[in-house]
Amino acid sequence: MISDNSKKIPALRGIINFLISIGLAAIFLYLSFSDVNFGEVMGLASEASILWMIIFIVTFMIGHYVRTLRWKIMLHSVKPDVKMKNLFGALMIGYGVNCVTPKLGEVTRAMMIGQYEQLSKSSMFGTVIVERVIDVISLGIAVLISAFIWSSNLYEAFPWLESALYISAAMMLIVLILIYLLVKMKERFYGIILKTIGKFSVKMEDRSAYIIEMLIQGFTSLKGTKNYFFTIVTSIILLLVYALNAYTGFFMLDMQSSNEITFSMGWVLMSISAIGVVIPTPGATGSYHALAKSTLVLLFGFGETISVTYAFLTHIISYILFIVMALIMFLLLNKQHTGFVNIFKTNSE
Repeated sequence: MISDNSKKIPALRGIINFLISIGLAAIFLYLSFSDVNFGEVMGLASEASILWMIIFIVTFMIGHYVRTLRWKIMLHSVKPDVKMKNLFGALMIGYGVNCVTPKLGEVTRAMMIGQYEQLSKSSMFGTVIVERVIDVISLGIAVLISAFIWSSNLYEAFPWLESALYISAAMMLIVLILIYLLVKMKERFYGIILKTIGKFSVKMEDRSAYIIEMLIQGFTSLKGTKNYFFTIVTSIILLLVYALNAYTGFFMLDMQSSNEITFSMGWVLMSISAIGVVIPTPGATGSYHALAKSTLVLLFGFGETISVTYAFLTHIISYILFIVMALIMFLLLNKQHTGFVNIFKTNSE
């Protein structure tokens, strides 16, 4: 029988994590908006070009369609005929959940696609983890390209960025080596890791075993030269579409009238502001604003008000789209599949 205390600890941990994420969002929002007049920000946002706003929304949705396509490619060896509608719906619902509770959306979409396509939920969560590993690697490459494009003052504007890149690269290399060893020499290496962790905590050993097993399932699903090739291609296309999305944001606010706008600026802005998405705040609220504003002001020389307006407008559009699309896909898919509540009920059983 599970004690009441053992049930309360995960719930308490979840509440603490949620409060921390809200606190981080509040701090970043304060840093972003403290030096500007919010009324002026709203005034500029209200004058945004409707045409460019539509273009921004279209490129935004194309990006997430490409992400869905990449996920389908990753699942090809597991189930070649997995439906794009189910994948896209699970992705959007997951992002909608992330707008409220950071990272819970990853668990949600893994559980939903597992339920919809009759696949192992743990293996689906493994593919989500693999996708996030690919995203982190892609982000690192994007930032390195940004450093090459904007080499004059990128590290001066963000002095922490260079050391963060070195540390992240070292950590990712270690993770990739560990994953390679786990996949190629599972029995031998798997046991060594668990025995080492078990010396410190049996509970941690069990949890690590579960996570490692999901990682192995996720990476073994991505097999075959063709699948690797198309995963890399879609990842490159995804970065280009996201950069295009950031680029179109400039034109919503007629920012080209005060500064020359180039696609490379969209790439750099996408790369730096995407770091804010990694920070666990609800829907990247605050963290995205702070990094987008800093990039626009420190690198591109825009004024603080228009820079905050760009961050506010692009984020609020994205946020609303995630919530609306999550609700739409939830209603559409639930007409054909088991309800959302039953997914969690089945998982708990």
